[in-house]
Amino acid sequence: MAAPVLVLDHPLLQHHLGQLRAVQTEPPAFRALVAILSQALFVEATRDVRAVPAEVTTPLGTAPSCQVQERLAFVPVLRAGLGMAEALLDFWPKASVWHLGLYRDHDTLQPITYYNKLPPRVDADLALVLDPMLATGGSAMAAIDILKRHHVRRIKYLGLIAAPEGIRALQKAHPDVPLYLMAIDDHLNEHGYIVPGLGDAGDRQFAT
Repeated sequence: MAAPVLVLDHPLLQHHLGQLRAVQTEPPAFRALVAILSQALFVEATRDVRAVPAEVTTPLGTAPSCQVQERLAFVPVLRAGLGMAEALLDFWPKASVWHLGLYRDHDTLQPITYYNKLPPRVDADLALVLDPMLATGGSAMAAIDILKRHHVRRIKYLGLIAAPEGIRALQKAHPDVPLYLMAIDDHLNEHGYIVPGLGDAGDRQFAT
C-alpha cells in the first residue's frame, strides 16, 4: 500500500493558492504566497515528529511545553524549491538544507542532475523534499533516489500543485514516501506542464 497523499483544503490556504495561480500576481507577491503555503505544508508534514515533554517559566509561573528531538533536513529542488526552503528556515532555523540541482530535459522530459550538496554523513532524521510542482514526477523521483542512495531513512515530499500522472509515478517508484500538497490538478499537457497549474514556478518566483 502506498503512503498517503494529503491535500490541505483549508479555505484560507485555498484562497492563497488561487492568488498564487493568478496570471497577474507579480513575483514579490508570488514569493510571499509560496512562503505562506509552504509553512502550512511544513506544519502538517511534521505533525508526527518525535518530541519530549518540557516545562518553561512564564512571568506568572510554569507552563508545559515540549522539545523536538528529531533533526530535520530541507531538500529544495533547484531552483523552484528555493522559495519553499527559505520559508521553512524562517519557521525552523535549526534545520539543515541540502540543495539538489535538477532540471527537466525539454525533449525527453527526464530529469538531469547538475548539483548535489548532500553532506558526507546523514545528519538528519527526516528529509523533506521541496518542489512546488509535481508534474511528470521525474525530478521528485530522482531527488528521492539520491536521498535513498545516501541512506536517508525517512523522506516526505512537499509540493504546492500536482498532476495525477506525477502522483502515480512517484507512488509507484517510492510507495513509502507520503505526499503533502495544496491541490491535485487535472492533467499534464503535451509539454509536461500541469493544467491548469500556475505556469513555471521558478520563473514566476524569480521574474525570469
